[in-house]
Amino acid sequence: MTIGVGLAYADGAERVVPKGTRHGPFNLLRGTAMANKIYSDAASALEGLLFDGMTICAGGFGLCGIPERLIDAIEASGVKGLTCVSNNAGIDGVGLGKLLRTRQVAKMISSYVGENKEFERQYLAGELEVEFCPQGTLAERCRAGGAGIPGFYTKTGVGTVVAEGKETKEFDGQTYVLERGIVADISIIKGWKADEAGNLIFRKTARNFNAPMATASKITVAEVEEIVPVGSLDPDAIHVPGIFVKRLISGSPYEKKIEFRTVRQRQAA
Repeated sequence: MTIGVGLAYADGAERVVPKGTRHGPFNLLRGTAMANKIYSDAASALEGLLFDGMTICAGGFGLCGIPERLIDAIEASGVKGLTCVSNNAGIDGVGLGKLLRTRQVAKMISSYVGENKEFERQYLAGELEVEFCPQGTLAERCRAGGAGIPGFYTKTGVGTVVAEGKETKEFDGQTYVLERGIVADISIIKGWKADEAGNLIFRKTARNFNAPMATASKITVAEVEEIVPVGSLDPDAIHVPGIFVKRLISGSPYEKKIEFRTVRQRQAA
């Protein structure tokens, strides 16, 4: 009896590779196969990855660059007790606000949560644990986790509630607070374009927290607006190399939501 793992190959076939065998993307020109990262939908891309009590890094800034399809699949899965690391918690009923509405989130690690009434209600009622983190510090905690750096010192937050219970240290007469790097169980991110190998490009503001969070987990699942053949993207334009992206879906079409639409009143003729 052969004990191994099933791999999907570029030719569509599935083969069993003996357990312990090294495998990965190989040169197709030599006749060997490359593991397929592309999944048909968000639910299949997350299959086998979700469990109660896990930590999820979620890219996005407000409603810009949020992994909408993956959040919907997490909501549908019913997984609960989540710790979500995100710049914000979306708004009511949109983005991570959907997971708050269904009470699937136990803790938020965020820097800004001012647009979500349900977040406010749960926090004030003691139903939601919150770890507030300065925005730049949060970005660096994710970047550090992805770079294998367990912690770093920063002046941001010294002398405030942010530093309570944390180690401090003097450097050149200045006080710094120790912040820990973040490594989540999975990262869910949203890109603009990707090639079939998972190399990602973000568009303008949607780059935000997606890039550092793509590296700050054990496995990264990405959704993009368009998937193109390998070789279609300028190598110098890649924001996240495909080695960090393990699973990939196309989530188009997307509705570009706006948090608050503010317009001036039309003047009378």
